[in-house]
Amino acid sequence: MITEITALRPEECEPVPGAGLGALVTDRGNLPLESVEVTAGVCGLAAGVEVVQTFRNPHEVALEATYVFPLPDRAAVTSFTMEADGRVVEGVLKERGQARADYDQALAEGRRAAIAEEDRPDVFTIRVGNLVPGERVTVRLGLDQPLPYEDGAATFRFPLVVAPRYIPGVPLDGDRAGDGWADDTDAVPDASRITPPVLLPGFPNPVRLSLAVSIDPAGLDLREIRSSLHVVQEEGHTVRLRPDERLDRDFVLRLTFDASTSLALVPDPEDGSQEGTFALTVVPDPAQVTGRAKDVVLVLDRSGSMTGWKMVAARRAAARIVDTLTGGDRFAVLSFDTVVEWPEGLGEGLSEAGDRNRYRAVEHLARLEARGGTEMLAPLEKAAALLTSDKRDRVLVLVTDGQVGNEDQILERLAPRLTGTRVHTVGIDRAVNAGFLSRLAGLGAGRCELVESEDRLDEAMEHIHRRIGSPLVTDLTLEADGLDPVPETVSRPGSLYPGVPLVVRGRYRGAAEGSLAVRGTDASGHAWERRVAGSLTDSPATRAIWARERLRTLEDRYATGDHLLEEEIVAVSLRYGVLCRFTAFVAIDSRVVAEGGPGHHVVQPVEQPSGWGYPVPAAAPMMLAGMAAPASYGGAPLPPPAPVAAAPRAAAPGAFPKRARAAKPAPAAPPASPQLGDLVAEELRGLRAAASLPAADRRRHLEDLAGRLAVFALSLGGHAGLEALVARLRAGGDLEILWRETLEGLEALGRTGKRRSFWRR
Repeated sequence: MITEITALRPEECEPVPGAGLGALVTDRGNLPLESVEVTAGVCGLAAGVEVVQTFRNPHEVALEATYVFPLPDRAAVTSFTMEADGRVVEGVLKERGQARADYDQALAEGRRAAIAEEDRPDVFTIRVGNLVPGERVTVRLGLDQPLPYEDGAATFRFPLVVAPRYIPGVPLDGDRAGDGWADDTDAVPDASRITPPVLLPGFPNPVRLSLAVSIDPAGLDLREIRSSLHVVQEEGHTVRLRPDERLDRDFVLRLTFDASTSLALVPDPEDGSQEGTFALTVVPDPAQVTGRAKDVVLVLDRSGSMTGWKMVAARRAAARIVDTLTGGDRFAVLSFDTVVEWPEGLGEGLSEAGDRNRYRAVEHLARLEARGGTEMLAPLEKAAALLTSDKRDRVLVLVTDGQVGNEDQILERLAPRLTGTRVHTVGIDRAVNAGFLSRLAGLGAGRCELVESEDRLDEAMEHIHRRIGSPLVTDLTLEADGLDPVPETVSRPGSLYPGVPLVVRGRYRGAAEGSLAVRGTDASGHAWERRVAGSLTDSPATRAIWARERLRTLEDRYATGDHLLEEEIVAVSLRYGVLCRFTAFVAIDSRVVAEGGPGHHVVQPVEQPSGWGYPVPAAAPMMLAGMAAPASYGGAPLPPPAPVAAAPRAAAPGAFPKRARAAKPAPAAPPASPQLGDLVAEELRGLRAAASLPAADRRRHLEDLAGRLAVFALSLGGHAGLEALVARLRAGGDLEILWRETLEGLEALGRTGKRRSFWRR
């Protein structure tokens, strides 16, 4: 028997009144974010980008909408505007606490306002308040970003979704910093700001996406344009996404052309300015290098978020790295989720890289499956502890998707341990945490390689193979001739690798003329030099890209414990007009449109990243609150769903609900590695205990203290407060005065660590 199925008329399939989650229509209306438009212009090895987000209020009361979204981790955000009701309001860059206070006051007064904040190098939050019923508000972000170049190809990468991140640590008491699904913890104090709600699988596409990239080769020979993820349409040198693409993965465009050695000099735009920015690019000559024996520690993430193709790619990548080792090398392989595992038969130390040991390691890797949480700090600390030999090249390789929230904690704990170690990171995901992985690689003067598909893996691993090998030239220094660089503004030259241009940016004083010489030592131990003459260039992006790079360096030093840098970070951000984690753009309309402020708050949910199956892996089990979930996933038990608490900010339709704050578990064990606050507290206790000793012993105590503080400052990559105290101690003088000033100096350093976190100000 055959039964014909006919379509219902529209009036026959209206949802029942009061329908909620999963219905076609809800009494809350549609989501506030209507569209995202990205327009990029690539010129040589830089890109200028405009991001346009349109919000609409479908409710009957004034609305505040919050959207957590990604941007390229190396991009410099330089402008912000709000448009509504025919009015355009330019955003002003201010210290973050002041910008928030101005925004909150404007909302309370009934004025329309918008604020843009950075929570991670690649995670940003926009809030738009006092949208009146039916109104559309458009916000525009302007940014500049450099394009990494390697082996004859530049890459333009634009992320489109914030992937769920594993949040370790003990939940904090008190109010949350944001409105995400995760509790703030001692390891991730702003976890609730970087964990936006996630759309349920199968929810209709709620946001219109438009993305176009125009390409100007800038005199270079452009031979090929490739897009590795999205289907594109090419019109001349303009590439566009086809309609109906979702915001669930990174957009990646690769441009094949030849780069060239150059020194670009860009004077500041202000009239009469005697300063400017330079960008030095040195393209290495092809060469074969025979390097020293090396110690290599490979750390592989096997947590639940690595499920599917990512785990397959990670195993292949790790095995390829092991296969590149030679008999004179030593190595170790660590795999981790909530525990750390070692290959059977190799032990928990470095092993000779002979055929048998390499086979054991590859066999171990082939058996790994995704499971559990992403407890990344412990395996990285174990890896760093293995790399101590000064007679060998020391290399640490991390293979992961990087989806953790405690980036600052990891950087702070690892920074003192990675001196002299090259750190390479391999990020495997279609929505990878590129910001964290590039910061970690930067700590060890290494490289970050991103793999967004299995097709890209072989090409990426060729790059990693060369990086694990010895560099072409080491111990690089710069010498100026006729150009006056400002030393503290110049990025570290690092080393020169095959196929990877050396890029150094900085500021200069005086006329835009002269040259720079790059000197170092090649693989055979001979002196190496390359001299590059400067050329005057009109490239406003150069200044913004340098400022973003400078801010990233300062922020990473802040994350490793140097909290005295806060004022310098804010000053650099405001002077050069580039957004950072200590500042915010705020746009406030003068017109009153909503008496009493917004009556409704909605946090825009984000897409589940492409390739992440249901249920969401153990990277974010808390998003499953209020939903039926299997008892385990990938071999790791999931916690039972937590009850959903009523919240002042509404859960958007089609999104995972927010969960109630979890009960606070027992305190965690104290960290094992030194931190500035711990060090200061310990030295204060020792100083006070020694106050009654004879004068000679007290003076020796101060001499020893100066040595310990100097070593710790060095491990942090420099620390102004510690260095000033060391200088005072070494200057000597009256013992009682010196003792008192040392106490006061340590107490001042201790107070810097107790300031209110900048994301809460």
